[in-house]
Amino acid sequence: MNLEARLLEILPEERIRTRLIDLLSYAADAGFYYLVPRAVVQPVSESEVIRLFLLSAELQVPLVFRTGGTSLSGQSITDGILVDLSQHWNRIKVSDDGRLVTVAPGITGAMVNAHLRRHQVKIGPDPSSIGAAMMGGILSNNASGMCCGVTRNSYHTTRSIRFILPDGKTFSTANPDDYTRFETECSEIFNTLRDIHAQVAADTALAERIRYKYTTKNTVGYSLNSFIDYQHPLDILAHLLIGAEGTLAFIAEATLETIPDHPFKSTALLFFNDIYGACQVIRPLIGAGAEMVELMDRASLYAVQDLKGIDPVVKQLPETAAALLVEFQEATEAELTDRVNSFMAGAAAWNFYNAPEFKTDATERELLWKMRKGLFPAVGAVRASGTTVVLEDIAFPLPVLGNAIFDLQSLFKKYEYNNAIIFGHAKDGNLHFVVTQSFNEAHEVDRYDRFLRDVVDLVVNKYDGTLKAEHGTGRNMAPFVETEWKGDAYLIMKKIKSVVDPKNLLNPGVIINDDKQVHVKNLKQLPQVESEVDRCIECGFCEPVCPSRNLTLTPRRRIMVRRELKKLQAAGRMAEHDELLQQYQYDGLETCAVDGLCGGACPVDINTGDLVKRLRRENHSENANKIALKVAKHFALVERMARMGLKSGTILNKLAGRKSMEKLTGGMRKIIPAMPLWNEQMPASPSLSALRKTPLKPAGPAAGQIVYFPACISRMMGSGINGKPDIMTTFLQVAEKAGIGVNILNNIIGACCGQIYSSKGYQPAYRFTANAIVENLWASSEQGRYVIVIDVSSCAYTLHHLRPVLTPANQQKYDQLTVLDSVDFLHDYVLPVVNAARKKGKVVLHPVCSIQKMGIQHKLTAIASHFANEVIVPKNAGCCGMAGDRGFLFPELTASATAPEAAEVVAAEYDGYYSSTKTCEMALSQAVKKDYESILYLVNECL
Repeated sequence: MNLEARLLEILPEERIRTRLIDLLSYAADAGFYYLVPRAVVQPVSESEVIRLFLLSAELQVPLVFRTGGTSLSGQSITDGILVDLSQHWNRIKVSDDGRLVTVAPGITGAMVNAHLRRHQVKIGPDPSSIGAAMMGGILSNNASGMCCGVTRNSYHTTRSIRFILPDGKTFSTANPDDYTRFETECSEIFNTLRDIHAQVAADTALAERIRYKYTTKNTVGYSLNSFIDYQHPLDILAHLLIGAEGTLAFIAEATLETIPDHPFKSTALLFFNDIYGACQVIRPLIGAGAEMVELMDRASLYAVQDLKGIDPVVKQLPETAAALLVEFQEATEAELTDRVNSFMAGAAAWNFYNAPEFKTDATERELLWKMRKGLFPAVGAVRASGTTVVLEDIAFPLPVLGNAIFDLQSLFKKYEYNNAIIFGHAKDGNLHFVVTQSFNEAHEVDRYDRFLRDVVDLVVNKYDGTLKAEHGTGRNMAPFVETEWKGDAYLIMKKIKSVVDPKNLLNPGVIINDDKQVHVKNLKQLPQVESEVDRCIECGFCEPVCPSRNLTLTPRRRIMVRRELKKLQAAGRMAEHDELLQQYQYDGLETCAVDGLCGGACPVDINTGDLVKRLRRENHSENANKIALKVAKHFALVERMARMGLKSGTILNKLAGRKSMEKLTGGMRKIIPAMPLWNEQMPASPSLSALRKTPLKPAGPAAGQIVYFPACISRMMGSGINGKPDIMTTFLQVAEKAGIGVNILNNIIGACCGQIYSSKGYQPAYRFTANAIVENLWASSEQGRYVIVIDVSSCAYTLHHLRPVLTPANQQKYDQLTVLDSVDFLHDYVLPVVNAARKKGKVVLHPVCSIQKMGIQHKLTAIASHFANEVIVPKNAGCCGMAGDRGFLFPELTASATAPEAAEVVAAEYDGYYSSTKTCEMALSQAVKKDYESILYLVNECL
């Protein structure tokens, strides 16, 4: 049977992935299980999904759906057909003034909330992975989180669902006719669910047991509360799908009720001498209306006590201490004050370690939540190489929570999990505990097995708790579903699975599994590879910000492939190793934009761009490095030649047609693969006459004076559009209008920040250029006397990070320099001394990666707001993939990276399109078919 040939009958070749690099990089999710799929497919419509269901049944090949891949219990992996929904299923519709939101499975929870923000509402589920977790997984795992408790989770906030059954039949609970059709077309399922409903209603003990189990968070097995909460079998089935982990049907669309997103918040970190003291305050906090109550044991606090800005008292806490992170949220400031005061009125009765202090300042509050969210990665970052971070998820009745924690800590000692920590959502008795565990040796697997069985006994038999409160059953707890639910309830679950998916082809082995050892099979092996790779916990938080995510690999998958290469090498499978390495060259290295945004999203601070830069360095031959160094040393000549080439290309396009250079460079590229493609947005080389003028003088004794560093991009590609002056003239005009004196950097022709060599991994050339530019900056600024301003944000970011490659003497000079991006300059120097003579109406911004990493995006927005009545930053704004020259070498990367943002921007008309890096402006201009230009132009035209 040729599976790929059969799949080609359903999907085009570009949406079927069967290369070795594809199969291995999709073999794992955020959990600690591993299965290599036979094919990865990317359908775009329900009709394609239906045909995949039918093919699965015909060929008896398992089918598994995956969205964000942030699952922790083995729910989204398969050795069959993996259906990737992360690209083409991101539809969203907000209705009823924000009270309802209809979503497809492939949009992240954070993006849904971004659409809802203007209505001051949000979705109920608030998992910590909401930035990467997509709605398909949020619904299929009945996600909850820190705030939503047991009443605002996915199950309780879902209004209607459209789904496809394994036999291809489609139903929607929003369509009244489907209720009748379900009874006639799916009579066996209908009758089975009706009979189970009657069974539960007649069995008082079973019904009460079900009710009790859902008074706390519970995602073990199927959502049996649907048989109590609903009457009609279609409604029952629809709510069984919530938390079914993709084992019963495909959720194509869902409509959720939203909840208020209160604007006023007050947060405090409360310290206690012991865990019992902390647990005693949970109920009073609930009574006082606290929205969030997060518990942290002493080991958790050790893990984050060195975080910058954390209260020094953390280091003074006794060994038995614990903490509660508490937040009140209200619609008005007065209501918030009343809530906090109500709680504090009884504070004398509780055993606080020190006096509580509530914070309303956004920055202070964010620091506290950063600490809480940093618990999981704090352990992951310091774990031994080759070990996996195991994040388990259980719940206990609140009255026994303190005792249960003590018993759990005893198990850590028994099994020598010395770095284990406990934290969780105390309002719900929901605890997460983190242990680091190797699965590379049989005795380590056996240790985990014995430990987990003891945990099951503790949770179920001693405290009648829940084995999975939030993270889903998966493979991890499948052997213990019957242990928790007991006879009749478990038999009902088996009956549900068998009647809805009789061939057991939809995510088999998850939730219902007769193999009592499945939790210790197909475990993920993590060989030691390299420092960046070894720290990765494969959570997937990086993926939504990666510009190549819809083209080749994401940071997580780049790292997974590095591990696969090591495993193949160790196993002596060199033919596969060489094939994978060859595929990695394009997918892993050439199409990585090295923008570094993944580092900001990564919970353990891995910048995969740095890894790729290092790998590029290692791939360069000695001769290649010598050539790059020669180019760096003669960059003035290279710049002049490039300027001449741009002028010549512009002339040729005018004489022979505007596509002439594009065709010419495309033909040359077939012979010389490294030949950059001409871009239709590529401007003529600007005149440098503005730089040869006498430097402007300060307007008065109070005026400032700066050194202006026009980046090489500006000098070569900085021409204005539609007859406007070039970027350099524009900068000087802005400075003159603001009364700021300007001197031009010395020896400007050939001056470069070194970004091009750094990103390409030419270390000797980068080191030479970095030291040369620092010496020039030092002299031009009169030994650091004057601030230096550069007009390209990516170059400013590069200049801010030169220090590691500088000589000791130049490091001393560098430390005395002040280098500003043009955004800093406009915000800090120009805005305070100017008034807008006019304003534009509605403008849109593209905040480039560099200003996001420099933390000055708010300055860009503030500048635009000063000179425009309405400023829009697209919800899908992200890295354009240009990365200096990637867009010229691999235009498919830029096209893919800009597509979501462009689709959002073209839906409206704007009076201006602005950014702060020329190459990024070119990429967005090409994608949107509008002219993006530097924010300097907006300021200059409105002064």
